[in-house]
Amino acid sequence: MDEWTAPSAIERELYGAKARGDWGAYLDALARAELFLPQPRAQVDADPRTARFHPAGDHTLAVYTRGMLPAPDEHTVYLRQSLAWFANAWDARDPSHLAVNPGSPVEAYLSTTPADLARWRAHWDAADSWGLAPGAVHALHTGGPLHGPVARGLAVGAHLAVSNGEFWNALAYHGNGYTRERERLRSMWDITDTAGWFDVLQRMLEADIVSPVWEFALRLRRVLASELAGPVDVEHWRHAAEAGLRHSAELAAQPRLTPDGVTVARPRPAAEVEGEIAGVRRLIGRITRYEQRFRADGLLPEDGWVRSVVAWDHGRASQMARWGVATRYGTLQDAERAVLRAGEQARGAYGSWAEFSAGYALARCLHFDEEEFGSWYASSLATHLTLTTDPASPFLNLPWE
Repeated sequence: MDEWTAPSAIERELYGAKARGDWGAYLDALARAELFLPQPRAQVDADPRTARFHPAGDHTLAVYTRGMLPAPDEHTVYLRQSLAWFANAWDARDPSHLAVNPGSPVEAYLSTTPADLARWRAHWDAADSWGLAPGAVHALHTGGPLHGPVARGLAVGAHLAVSNGEFWNALAYHGNGYTRERERLRSMWDITDTAGWFDVLQRMLEADIVSPVWEFALRLRRVLASELAGPVDVEHWRHAAEAGLRHSAELAAQPRLTPDGVTVARPRPAAEVEGEIAGVRRLIGRITRYEQRFRADGLLPEDGWVRSVVAWDHGRASQMARWGVATRYGTLQDAERAVLRAGEQARGAYGSWAEFSAGYALARCLHFDEEEFGSWYASSLATHLTLTTDPASPFLNLPWE
């Protein structure tokens, strides 16, 4: 046991309390930890609202802390609960012991008398937090890659992992439990099956969800910066965007000869073209103002600017791959392939972790913040600063190339 490496800070705290024989501290740590209850998947699919106790042959009920969860499989899923939930759900017909992380160096078999259940509630009431803290870097020290291409692909999704309070390097992912992860995909992405999950994942990997208008504007500035070999004046950028959009509208109004014959001209209404031009001019102003604030707040260097916003799709793809594992819409092999591709796509679009992170932050702000510089901006900034300064961050420990 002296050579055992705890998977995470959760198990490290449990291990220390057990080694000291301090069972009060063990229960304190357990009250702050999420506990995952194994369930037959077919049963949960049939009745997602009910959790049932399935005792082992020795009349114990097994639960696992987040870092000790077994790898996902097709037939068993896990529901996330608290120590207080178990204390309130238990009755005299239930198992005589709660087995915490059975078979590991941090295992404990807790008796379940009424006095014990009251003690669990007291420790829960005294707990100052529950689960991994959002806004911080959390990692698996065993059971998750810390180096290499898979780790880099997982780190591409670190913005969401940090903001949600999850292990950034968990590929064998359970998230917040099977039913909650399914509800997340249903409510946020309208995903209810494997085909739907795979379609959204592929679109993210191809950067096909992030706004093409945002990317058009940023791509145009990259071209102008290359031509000018220096900073691009905002009005020059706007003028070039307007010229480009007018030229595209003119081309659409002209018939073209293709291998299939003559393509019929499709002229666009003038009002539509003018509206598009006005929208892009406003967008360039928004991007410029966000970048000014980014520089002031340390998200960009003094002369920095954002190259692209495809990071938002690549980062979400890395997380979507894991969400597919948790919901059983995808396999570990599916997730690994997607994570590797997300890492490769991100490296092709950016030159560093800092550039990638700035692109992710800008897209998130353009989508949610509406130049209010409110909670969406503050959380994006905080996550960026955490990932670019915390010594435990994968952005500081994994080479970009």
